[in-house]
Amino acid sequence: MTDQTDATGRAPADYAESVALPATTEAVPIIVSGTDWWAARPAGSRLVGLVVARDDLPSVIAQRDALAEFGVPIEGFRHPAPETGESWAERLTRLFGRLVEGDVVVVADKHALGRTVDEEAHAIAELRRRGIIVKVLGHSR
Repeated sequence: MTDQTDATGRAPADYAESVALPATTEAVPIIVSGTDWWAARPAGSRLVGLVVARDDLPSVIAQRDALAEFGVPIEGFRHPAPETGESWAERLTRLFGRLVEGDVVVVADKHALGRTVDEEAHAIAELRRRGIIVKVLGHSR
């Protein structure tokens, strides 16, 4: 065994599969260039911004501005309704009823999806189960 072989005498290249690579990089297609990959979404999908008014989150205006900068349409934006006595589960159920498979939900902060880590994980799992993509623009705290 040497620096170039293992105990059986094989070199690292012996484990590699043969892959035909193009001779020039011009032959390699560009799928998404630069930082545009982050904004990629399925063709025909709807961008849905979620803004949550809570003391532990950025202001509603800051969240709205972050969503607008990302490209979420904000025509007809209304400030979130005041507390209505709904539980978080009831609010999520209402949100889920407005979304369809392929929609892209964009939040300014990961904590907009729940008050606790368990609520956040549950919301993300439920959105994924329904075929809804989640994009989180910030990870505060």
